[in-house]
Amino acid sequence: MIRILFVCSENRLRSPTAAAVFADYAGVATISAGTNKDCETPVSGDLIEWADVILVMENSHKRKVTNKFAPLLGNKKVGVLSIPDHFEYMDPLLVELLKRRVPRYVDVSCCR
Repeated sequence: MIRILFVCSENRLRSPTAAAVFADYAGVATISAGTNKDCETPVSGDLIEWADVILVMENSHKRKVTNKFAPLLGNKKVGVLSIPDHFEYMDPLLVELLKRRVPRYVDVSCCR
């Protein structure tokens, strides 16, 4: 089982979409979180420790996660998907981008 934490700013659109898309893959567990103070589910040490891989939407998210949780990251992979904040939840283009970019960091080909 591979555990993926998806991170965006508000945890309302991009990261919840990613978590929903990949939650249906066999052998994959997903959670989403946000970096902003007013987000739905904030990134926490518990979530960082839970995850095998942390995939963030933008470079700013990676900076925030690595600055705040560096001691917990160890040798966990933290990848930047480079997906801007202009998509709605489950936007077909967002889903397509996620399906193309996530495999750069996680081999999900065997899990569909």
